[in-house]
Amino acid sequence: MADKKSAFLWGTGRRKNAVARVRICEGTGQFLINNREVKDYLPRFYWASQAVQPLEVAGVEGKIDVFVNAHGGGLTGQAGAIRLGVARALLKMYPGSRPALKKAGLLTRDSRMVERKKVGLKGARANKQFSKR
Repeated sequence: MADKKSAFLWGTGRRKNAVARVRICEGTGQFLINNREVKDYLPRFYWASQAVQPLEVAGVEGKIDVFVNAHGGGLTGQAGAIRLGVARALLKMYPGSRPALKKAGLLTRDSRMVERKKVGLKGARANKQFSKR
């Protein structure tokens, strides 16, 4: 574990335009995102399950306290950012969990971003409707 001076271990996760700064420490299984419970902050089951997935894969659910500061983007991006941040912090606390986290794909940053809108088009690729006559 960490030294007495700093009881927390940090991990940073990013996805789309969302950034999540994650602090973990030994505890009772508390999981707070911006000082709110997971189910309050991430109302959809998929988002909430994605955020706690690294704890389940590492097998430390209920033994670790997680405190997250998430901002930017939407809730889908924030859930993905939290997932990466928690996985990175767990890796510092439990280096032996790397194969399990890696196999589940939790240590890879999802680099997909929104494609920019192009000049003269309606969106990134959508064109104006073509009229032959």
